[in-house]
Amino acid sequence: MRPKIRIHLADDHQVLIDGLTNLLHTVENFEVVGSSLNGSTVYDDVIQNNADILILDISMPEKDGIKVLQEFHEQSSQCKIIILSSYDDLKIIKEVMKLNAKGYLTKKCAGENIIEAIHAVYQGQEYFSDAVREKIFNSFTQNNPKLNKNTSVENPILSPREIEIITLISLEYSGKEISEKLFISINTVETHRKNIMKKLQIKNTIGLVKYALKNNLIKQ
Repeated sequence: MRPKIRIHLADDHQVLIDGLTNLLHTVENFEVVGSSLNGSTVYDDVIQNNADILILDISMPEKDGIKVLQEFHEQSSQCKIIILSSYDDLKIIKEVMKLNAKGYLTKKCAGENIIEAIHAVYQGQEYFSDAVREKIFNSFTQNNPKLNKNTSVENPILSPREIEIITLISLEYSGKEISEKLFISINTVETHRKNIMKKLQIKNTIGLVKYALKNNLIKQ
């Protein structure tokens, strides 16, 4: 039997909490252990309920989601946080990622993606919805003339994040620069790089550049 994933929900609308609770209870190893309607109580509630995952809204009374994230970050909490918000503003997305949020979903796509997101984040991965990922990537590609923005790579082996990593490596971004632009750790960048090279059976960075050129990821 798989271990239970203990989930805490924080949103200022009870109807959303009730709907999510009903949805998550359909998954065998999910357990909703508590909820918060007020930002000022979230940290204590999560600690008391020993939650593994916190689903957090940005718009919360008394203490908004950003401040709640700061509190968890300052306390070095082991609880992994997924933002579920109506907002898809790039500034907010970047801010929560800097504060170590492991996922970001907009409420309009929550029903489709929330279960997948919880599984991914619990297993140590990051999960950002397609719309959020596109905003992040566009934020640093729009002013880079070397990137070919009219190209999509059809390769079922690679994830969208791995395509981003290949593109940036090919543009001679360092591991540190990639981590800053994608708001992930340097270790995560290195893990992605190794996985990409293994999947594509490429032995070095030159091979990655050749792949990017062949697939028209960057302009020659």
